[in-house]
Amino acid sequence: MKVLSAEFVTSASASGKGIPGDGLPQVALAGRSNVGKSSLLNALTRRRLARTSAAPGKTRLVNVYRVELQGAAGPGRTALYLIDLPGYGYARGGESAAAELALVAEAYLSPRERLRPDRGAKPPSAEKSRPGARNSSVRHVLLLVDSRHPGLEADRQAAGWLDSLGVDTRVVATKIDKLTRSERARNLTALGNMFGTAAMPVSATSGEGLDELWRMIARIARDADRDG
Repeated sequence: MKVLSAEFVTSASASGKGIPGDGLPQVALAGRSNVGKSSLLNALTRRRLARTSAAPGKTRLVNVYRVELQGAAGPGRTALYLIDLPGYGYARGGESAAAELALVAEAYLSPRERLRPDRGAKPPSAEKSRPGARNSSVRHVLLLVDSRHPGLEADRQAAGWLDSLGVDTRVVATKIDKLTRSERARNLTALGNMFGTAAMPVSATSGEGLDELWRMIARIARDADRDG
């Protein structure tokens, strides 16, 4: 599989304006602040597309990237969008800023109709939320979790929130290179028990798991095209 092109398209706020509606598959990356979403995007595309920072809460908008692959789903080219959602769990500016970031993510993911109060989990780090306009092609999220810290309540809440929205969610365990072999086995087992599904281990630093992750993304894109 080869990345033919990768480019930044736009940034969108809680209004949802600017999100592409051309029907191409969209795969969003969600996760706690500083989990490594931007680093993973750069490693996947082999380009410095997303700005990275050691300070959590850096991404404050929905950032959209268009990627074109060759050999992703058989012969020919496959185009899709990778979406970098604001990180949850922390933001400079305190609780109000964290709630604002959660609203941006919800505006992207939520259906247009108003969510019923009894639908379940709240957006992470937000006490109050409001729905936004969601592009109808967005139903696929890679939930990134730090493999060094399994069992975090913020990650559990995020998974419940995504489930309440009916979003197809796959769990990706980042920074796997930071663990010993025994730690890796123990933590991946703990993550699998927590989410009820195996987490895919990856490392933006060593490159481990990136090919497997691309194959997962390509399958998502192929199935979305077929179902769309």
